[in-house]
Amino acid sequence: MGKNEIMQYVENLVERKDLPEFKAGDTITVHYKIREGNKERIQNFQGVVLQRSGSGSTETFTVRKITNGVGVERIFPICSPFIEQIDVNKHGAVRRARIFYLRKLTGKKARIKEKRR
Repeated sequence: MGKNEIMQYVENLVERKDLPEFKAGDTITVHYKIREGNKERIQNFQGVVLQRSGSGSTETFTVRKITNGVGVERIFPICSPFIEQIDVNKHGAVRRARIFYLRKLTGKKARIKEKRR
Protein backbone atom coordinates (compact mmCIF):
# COMPACT_ATOMS: atom_id res chain seq x y z
CA MET A 1 0.00 0.00 0.00
CA GLY A 2 1.44 3.34 -1.05
CA LYS A 3 1.34 6.60 0.83
CA ASN A 4 -1.48 7.99 -1.34
CA GLU A 5 -3.62 4.90 -0.78
CA ILE A 6 -3.21 5.19 2.98
CA MET A 7 -4.16 8.89 2.89
CA GLN A 8 -7.27 8.08 0.82
CA TYR A 9 -8.26 5.38 3.31
CA VAL A 10 -7.89 7.72 6.30
CA GLU A 11 -9.79 10.53 4.53
CA ASN A 12 -12.66 8.15 3.87
CA LEU A 13 -12.85 7.28 7.59
CA VAL A 14 -13.40 10.93 8.60
CA GLU A 15 -17.04 12.00 8.63
CA ARG A 16 -17.80 15.18 6.72
CA LYS A 17 -20.73 17.13 8.04
CA ASP A 18 -22.97 19.11 5.74
CA LEU A 19 -21.56 22.56 6.35
CA PRO A 20 -22.76 25.65 4.48
CA GLU A 21 -20.66 27.22 1.75
CA PHE A 22 -18.49 30.05 3.07
CA LYS A 23 -15.24 31.72 2.09
CA ALA A 24 -12.90 34.50 3.18
CA GLY A 25 -14.72 37.70 4.10
CA ASP A 26 -17.87 35.96 5.30
CA THR A 27 -19.07 36.48 8.87
CA ILE A 28 -19.93 33.15 10.45
CA THR A 29 -20.89 31.71 13.82
CA VAL A 30 -19.21 28.44 14.76
CA HIS A 31 -21.08 26.42 17.40
CA TYR A 32 -18.20 24.59 19.07
CA LYS A 33 -18.55 21.81 21.64
CA ILE A 34 -16.38 22.30 24.74
CA ARG A 35 -15.81 19.59 27.32
CA GLU A 36 -15.10 20.79 30.86
CA GLY A 37 -14.51 17.88 33.20
CA ASN A 38 -17.44 15.56 32.56
CA LYS A 39 -19.76 18.33 31.36
CA GLU A 40 -20.25 19.42 27.77
CA ARG A 41 -21.47 22.77 26.52
CA ILE A 42 -21.67 24.58 23.20
CA GLN A 43 -19.78 27.85 22.79
CA ASN A 44 -20.43 30.25 19.91
CA PHE A 45 -17.50 31.88 18.14
CA GLN A 46 -18.65 34.60 15.75
CA GLY A 47 -16.20 36.38 13.49
CA VAL A 48 -14.88 37.01 9.99
CA VAL A 49 -13.32 34.17 8.01
CA LEU A 50 -9.74 35.19 7.16
CA GLN A 51 -8.86 32.15 5.08
CA ARG A 52 -9.58 28.56 4.18
CA SER A 53 -6.53 26.40 3.64
CA GLY A 54 -5.80 22.77 2.85
CA SER A 55 -8.02 20.32 1.05
CA GLY A 56 -10.09 17.27 1.80
CA SER A 57 -10.25 16.15 5.42
CA THR A 58 -7.22 18.25 6.41
CA GLU A 59 -8.86 21.54 5.41
CA THR A 60 -8.95 24.30 8.03
CA PHE A 61 -10.43 27.78 8.29
CA THR A 62 -9.38 30.77 10.40
CA VAL A 63 -11.95 33.00 12.10
CA ARG A 64 -11.12 36.38 13.65
CA LYS A 65 -13.14 38.46 16.08
CA ILE A 66 -12.49 41.42 18.36
CA THR A 67 -13.12 40.82 22.08
CA ASN A 68 -12.76 43.75 24.48
CA GLY A 69 -10.52 45.55 21.99
CA VAL A 70 -8.26 42.51 21.54
CA GLY A 71 -8.18 40.55 18.29
CA VAL A 72 -8.79 36.82 18.73
CA GLU A 73 -8.15 34.33 15.94
CA ARG A 74 -9.07 30.70 16.04
CA ILE A 75 -8.24 27.95 13.55
CA PHE A 76 -10.87 25.25 13.12
CA PRO A 77 -10.45 21.97 11.21
CA ILE A 78 -13.36 21.49 8.79
CA CYS A 79 -13.81 17.85 9.84
CA SER A 80 -13.63 18.50 13.59
CA PRO A 81 -16.12 16.36 15.55
CA PHE A 82 -16.47 19.27 18.00
CA ILE A 83 -18.08 21.59 15.44
CA GLU A 84 -21.81 21.30 16.07
CA GLN A 85 -22.89 23.63 13.26
CA ILE A 86 -21.85 26.71 11.30
CA ASP A 87 -24.18 29.62 10.55
CA VAL A 88 -23.29 32.10 7.80
CA ASN A 89 -24.42 35.53 9.04
CA LYS A 90 -23.14 37.69 6.15
CA HIS A 91 -21.45 37.09 2.82
CA GLY A 92 -18.60 39.57 2.47
CA ALA A 93 -17.46 41.18 -0.78
CA VAL A 94 -13.68 40.67 -0.82
CA ARG A 95 -11.37 40.13 -3.77
CA ARG A 96 -8.83 37.76 -2.30
CA ALA A 97 -8.71 34.36 -0.65
CA ARG A 98 -6.63 35.37 2.38
CA ILE A 99 -7.56 38.67 3.98
CA PHE A 100 -4.71 39.10 6.48
CA TYR A 101 -4.73 42.85 5.86
CA LEU A 102 -7.74 42.91 8.21
CA ARG A 103 -5.37 42.32 11.15
CA LYS A 104 -3.89 45.81 10.81
CA LEU A 105 -7.26 47.57 10.56
CA THR A 106 -9.38 48.60 13.54
CA GLY A 107 -12.78 50.19 14.05
CA LYS A 108 -14.80 51.26 11.03
CA LYS A 109 -11.93 50.58 8.63
CA ALA A 110 -12.16 46.88 9.50
CA ARG A 111 -15.69 46.60 8.14
CA ILE A 112 -16.30 44.39 5.14
CA LYS A 113 -18.87 45.35 2.54
CA GLU A 114 -21.74 42.89 2.21
CA LYS A 115 -22.09 41.06 -1.09
CA ARG A 116 -25.24 41.94 -3.00
CA ARG A 117 -27.49 39.04 -3.86
